[in-house]
Parts: sequence; structure tokens; C-alpha cells
Amino acid sequence: MTLIDTIVGISLMLVVFVGIAAAFELSVDVVTNNKARAGAIALADQRMEYIRSLAYASIGTVGGIPSGTIAQSETVSLNGVTYTRRTIVEYADDPKDGLGASDANGITADYKAVKVDVAWTSRTGTRHVDLVTRVTPARGLEANPCGSPCGTLTLSVVNASSQAIAGASVSVVNASTSPVVNINTFTNASGTVSLIGALAAAGYAIVVTDPGYSSAQTYSATAQNTSPNPGNLTVSNNQTTSGTFAIDLLGSETVKTWTQILSGIWSDPFSDTSKVATSSRITIASGTASITTLGTSGEVQSIVIGPANLASWGSVSITDTKPGGTSILYRVYNADGSALIPDSQVPGNSAGLATSTINLSNVSTTTYTGIRLDAVLSATATSSPSIDQWNVAYTYGPTPLPNIAFTLRGGKSIGSGPSGTIYKYSQMQNSGASASVVVPNLEWDSYTVSLDGTTTGYDIASSCNPQPQSLSPGGSLVENLYLAAHTANSLLVDVHSTASGALIPNATVHLWRSNVYGATSTTDSCGQAFFSNLVSSNAYSISVSATGYTTYNSSTVNAAGPSQLSPGL
Repeated sequence: MTLIDTIVGISLMLVVFVGIAAAFELSVDVVTNNKARAGAIALADQRMEYIRSLAYASIGTVGGIPSGTIAQSETVSLNGVTYTRRTIVEYADDPKDGLGASDANGITADYKAVKVDVAWTSRTGTRHVDLVTRVTPARGLEANPCGSPCGTLTLSVVNASSQAIAGASVSVVNASTSPVVNINTFTNASGTVSLIGALAAAGYAIVVTDPGYSSAQTYSATAQNTSPNPGNLTVSNNQTTSGTFAIDLLGSETVKTWTQILSGIWSDPFSDTSKVATSSRITIASGTASITTLGTSGEVQSIVIGPANLASWGSVSITDTKPGGTSILYRVYNADGSALIPDSQVPGNSAGLATSTINLSNVSTTTYTGIRLDAVLSATATSSPSIDQWNVAYTYGPTPLPNIAFTLRGGKSIGSGPSGTIYKYSQMQNSGASASVVVPNLEWDSYTVSLDGTTTGYDIASSCNPQPQSLSPGGSLVENLYLAAHTANSLLVDVHSTASGALIPNATVHLWRSNVYGATSTTDSCGQAFFSNLVSSNAYSISVSATGYTTYNSSTVNAAGPSQLSPGL
């Protein structure tokens, strides 16, 4: 009982003292923040009083619009607290005489709006104190607020859906003006920044950013980018120059590199018994499996057929001889020969199949990583059936292919020059030792992955998602690249439905060139077929067909270098 009393007593004391400690911590925080807030108010008031002491024409910030001697941002220490004091001075348009183009006297710089923001870091985050005022000019000063030709610079920031973004950081720099313009400000609730009184000049460079978002900007003309898009902005006297910049959440793309999915065949020509697991009353000799004693039946079963890195089962093809009155029934078993593959995956398997071709495409590669072929032969008194050869077709792969260098390029351009289009995003990447790389911080765009076959030794034989792929704001993409050995000229064909855009697997693709080349391939599960070792020419013909679709034909297929064709059925 003494122990229980002690535990209960300690628990009650703990509850009491935890509450007292929390109250003490809160009181310390309140006192500390009140002290810091008092200092912030003092610093803001100090700056505001200084501004009130200045002549109207002198009120402005260094590099700002209007220009002056006040620092836009500075770090100040007071009573052991470090503050960031930010001063914003902007011309404002008074609605009393009309706004913008509707202004009665045509002058939109009616007064100066001043805001002083003092920020400091507390235990719970960043805190702010703001003081706001307006300064009006003496009579007559409004008529020439800039002192030289000027206009208005209005910048809008939107997302990919053209919705306004508030609080985005906007940098405006123009080194050609006197004084130099160098402003960092933020969009208002409507997603805009309006800089009334911007000096009339060319070369206003704009950069828009926001944490977690893509960036947007204007570009200067250079020897490499002779036609920038968008170019730096120009402000004209008494005119409004507008610019809209789109930014949105960043996304990512994962690129994985694999060996190509290849076709394989397991075959037993019955030259010996090395590929026979069991047999009963069967003689195997001279490339034939037949019944040992006429008038009886016999059975033969293959060893397990289990390809490494199995991708899909194809079909069984058999060469056999069945004289009149004789028969052979074929069945497909699981890997250890203990159970038949169900009729749902191989129709008629339980009863036995007399056909010489068996479709295995519906057999699960997960459940059945290996299979066995079984045959029951029935002879008459005078003749025996025989099997000359049986084959199993399958596909295998892919396996990871590490350290593949590739180029990831977006579709958005920032101009053009002597070398052609200049893309906003185009960078070299590498799949690394794991054959998989995540490329972060990507803007919403259409991205294309390409390989230099000469340096990597590989071409893209299939990619499941045909190039380019569209990345949505804040989204993620996964690109699986299946690579084949590089040849100077190749053609990747991705077949899709013109109605739905869906890729079409198992389509037949026939490519030929008179007296030079001819090949037929079937599109893989990604709806793609790959042809390599082609002669450099655009004189190839192609025919693409699939059950239930119209046929695509063309006689002007380009096969110079790594080429791509996207026929729609």
C-alpha cells in the first residue's frame, strides 16, 4: 500500500508541476515576445518618422520606384533581438480622380504609399509589425512625379490554370536606368504588382519565384539567344506595360533504364533424352519420340521450362506425325508436373489438346514461372504417332541497366539563336548504379528523354509512355526505358488508337524497302515495335494493322538515325 500511495502521490505532483512548467514557459514566451514586439514597434516608428521628415521628392528606396536613399531591407539589432526591417515605397493611384486610363488628369502617381515591416524570429515562428502611411505631394508636384519620362509597369503572376497567385516574389532589375532599378517585392491578393512611375526605358528584367513553385522570368538578348522569349520589358512614357508570368508547383520524373524485353524459344528436337523428365513406353531416337510397342499408348513429359527474367509466355508449336487411327493429346502442367494449368488460362487443357499450336499468352507469369509439356500418344496395331519437335516461345527481361546517360528536355522554349531553339529545361542525367534516378524540381511541361547512341551504345527500343510525356503541376512521372544495342539507323513505332489515344499491343507492323529490307514485328505490351540495322533512307514503306482497327499505310517512312513514328489506327 505504501508503494501505491507513493506512485499516486508522485503522479499527482507530476501533473501539477508539468502544468506549472508549461505556464511558466508560456509566460516567459509572452514576456519575451512583448519585449521583442516593443522593439519592433520602436524600429518601425523610427523609420516612419524619418520618412515623414523627408521632402516628398526624396521619399523612395535604393533601387526602387520611386528612387531614394532608404534601404529596401536591412538587419537591425535592438535589446539583443535581431530584426529585419523592410521599407516599401510605391506610387499609388487615388480612385477619387479615376483609376488607370480613366484618371481625369492622366496622372496615376497621385501619392506615395509607404509600408514599414519589421520582422523577428520567435519560438513559434516569424512575427511581424507593420506600419502603413501615405504621403501626398504639395500642389503641382503631382504633375511631374518622376522628374523624367515614366510609365507604369504592371506584372501579373498566375498558376497553370491562370489563377492569381498572391505573395509571389517579384524581382525587377534595370541597370540601364539612372538611378538603377533593383526591386524585390511581392504580389498582392490579386496576384499583381503595379509599379507606377517606372522610368521610361528598355531592359526591365523580371524574375518571379515562390517556394515550392517553378520560376518565370524575362530574358536578355545574347549571341546565343538572339530572339529571347519573353524578352525584357520596355516602359514607355505615360504608358502601361503589362507582363503575365505563370508559375506552379514543382513535380518530378523518375527514369529507369532496362535491357530490352526479348523473345526466346525453348526447343526439344528429341535428339536425346536430356530435355525429357519422364516417359512411359516411349522410345526417343533419331529426333523422334514414338510409342515403343504398337497397339499401346505412352506418355512423355518435358523437363521444367523456366526462363530467367520471364516477361510473358507465348505459344507452344509442335511438329508431329499422326497416321490414321492414332492420336496425340497435349497438356501443359505447372513447374513440378503435379497440376494442370487451369482451362481458364489454357482452354481445353484438362481434356487434352490435339492441335499442334497452343496459346500460352494468358498464362500467369507470376503463378507459373515454369511449365512442363506433356503428351499422351495412342498407337494402333500397325502404326504409331510420333513427335519430331516441340517448342515454347516466350519473352524475357527486362533487367536493370545501370549508369546510362540521357538528356531530359522540356518543351518550353526561352528563345532561339544560331543553334536553333533554346529550351527552358535541357539537362544531362544518369540512371546511376541503381538504374533509376529521380529528377526533382521540374516545371509542368512536356518532357522528352533521349539517348546519344554513339556514346551510350544503346537506343530506346520501347518506353511504354511514348515521348514526350506531360507533367502536371506538382505531379510525378515514371519513365521506363527499354534499351537495345545501338545501330546507326533505327525506327521506333508506337501504335495508338486515333479514337482514344490508347496504345495498341499485339499490332502487326510490317516494314520494308524494295530489294533491301523487309521485317515484321508485333507491338509489345507498351504498344511499340522496334526495328534496328536499317539503311539510312526515307524510302521505307510500312503497314500497321490490328484486329478491330483500320490499317495504317505509308510509303515515306524516315529511317535516318534514331527515328520515331506514331501511326494511329
